Amino acid sequence: METDNQTWVREFILLGLSSDLYVQVFLFVLFLVMYLVTVLGNFLIVALICLDSRLHTPMYFFLTNLSLVDVSYATSIIPQMLVHLLAEHKAIPFVSCAAQLFFSLGWGGIEFVLLAVMAYDRYVAVCDPLRYSVIMHGGLCTRLAITSWVSGSLNSLIHTAITFQLPMCTNNYIDHISCEILAVVRLACVDTSSNEIIIMVSSIVLLMTPFCLVLLSYIQIISTILKIQSREGRKKAFHTCASHLAVVVLCYGMAIFTYIQPRSSPSILQEKLISLFYAVLTPMLNPMIYSVRNKEVKGAWQKLLGQLSGLTSKLAT
Repeated sequence: METDNQTWVREFILLGLSSDLYVQVFLFVLFLVMYLVTVLGNFLIVALICLDSRLHTPMYFFLTNLSLVDVSYATSIIPQMLVHLLAEHKAIPFVSCAAQLFFSLGWGGIEFVLLAVMAYDRYVAVCDPLRYSVIMHGGLCTRLAITSWVSGSLNSLIHTAITFQLPMCTNNYIDHISCEILAVVRLACVDTSSNEIIIMVSSIVLLMTPFCLVLLSYIQIISTILKIQSREGRKKAFHTCASHLAVVVLCYGMAIFTYIQPRSSPSILQEKLISLFYAVLTPMLNPMIYSVRNKEVKGAWQKLLGQLSGLTSKLAT
């Protein structure tokens, strides 16, 4: 459909990372392995939390949500990317592109708010431990989780609707690994200043506001830890937050660098690599960080493996 030389395209062509066949095959194998590790790792974390009653606490309730979001985010991007790495015609229908943008942007937004909620949980655990169970009761945890999911989804819905109302002229080549919002906006043959302003405002609200809350929480946490007299007490308090802090740095750092300043953004290749890092590597690393750096999770793994070993021995005899 054409109106005043403006065309509403039916499909987009994703240019991806490379046009070299051997590079594409190598990337396909690499990303497939990483995706399988991501799915397996996150679902094992969820299963472990469900099976071990010692992990039925607010912290692990939010970690379950985070793992589900990580798997969902990776699934919204990686399978399509894997198909395109082996396909000669790397097309994605208009509706599928819009759906991919909605889901990937939504899962990302949910994760940022969820990390701020988890920071508040760690703040209460360290700064007000005696009232932790009273403050972080089941009802509040559920409301905080719902707030994360609703806010991320609404933000994504608004952006998707605004972005795909833009006329794309005859240019349907997206120079990216997926239907990423900035890459799609660049295709428009009209002034996109208002869209870029909306992206920036949204980034401030959904990225910087939670990030500031995380920052304030950790300022209070560090202040409280420094007041603890015993070295062992300080070490224990720090380990309570270490896993979450590592994930915060990993997630917020990439997103802020990519989205806060769309006009002064890095090169196209840098954008692709940043998005790839966030879509492929971060969801895979999160369960590893929580497993390696968390004594309770490691203890639950050891208990589960011990039970499985005992069961295997009984079946063998």
